[in-house]
Amino acid sequence: MEATITQITSFIENFKLDFINNFITDNRWQYLVNGLGNTFLITLFAGIIGVVLGFLVAIIRSTADKTGKLGFLNAICKVYLTIIRGTPAMVQLLIIYYVIFDSVAIDKRLVAIISFGINSGAYVAEIVRSGIMSIDAGQTEAGRSLGFNYGQTMLYVVMPQAFKNVLPALANEFIVLLKETSICGYIGLMDLTRGGDIIRSRTFSAFMPLIAVALIYLTIVMILSSFVNRLERRLRASER
Repeated sequence: MEATITQITSFIENFKLDFINNFITDNRWQYLVNGLGNTFLITLFAGIIGVVLGFLVAIIRSTADKTGKLGFLNAICKVYLTIIRGTPAMVQLLIIYYVIFDSVAIDKRLVAIISFGINSGAYVAEIVRSGIMSIDAGQTEAGRSLGFNYGQTMLYVVMPQAFKNVLPALANEFIVLLKETSICGYIGLMDLTRGGDIIRSRTFSAFMPLIAVALIYLTIVMILSSFVNRLERRLRASER
């Protein structure tokens, strides 16, 4: 019994020392806080770019499918989707930073925002396009019978219904985007994961800083997932 108590006491004391060494000494907790701030910043603005780009591509592709028009733009969109969805996000980030902006002095956060925005746009485009194509053709005909042209019918009749249908999927894409930003360290950008890695390099202890990073990500994702679930319940309730 006494040996067990001694082991527990020793474990608690070692845990306390490790915690102080990893987070308190030299204010190392600031690496996580600063990295988390950049993670949120990149996710927010990349998400905005992804939504805008995704909706634009989705409208072009669905218009081409329904009317046979915009063939050239549709071909460009197909190439964009094939390339972005067929290559890893990390490779895209490295190409944009080390190839496209190689000779340009540019903020690494801006590079990450552009890279993840372009990447997210491809997935948002397919989500939105599936939502548009799921709307019954009778809705389009009803809009045209009211005197709307094709653009007005899409804007006032089809898109509101499609957006409602794909909103939970878009929210889940935002969660995926948040986790994808963990590769920003490959271009030397301070994000949450990079912050934990810097602490590890200072203390030569991998367990506590990496577990802290994982717990922070897990907490954020759980909060966002709870929001998505609540949103889905409200949407289902509004359909009754």
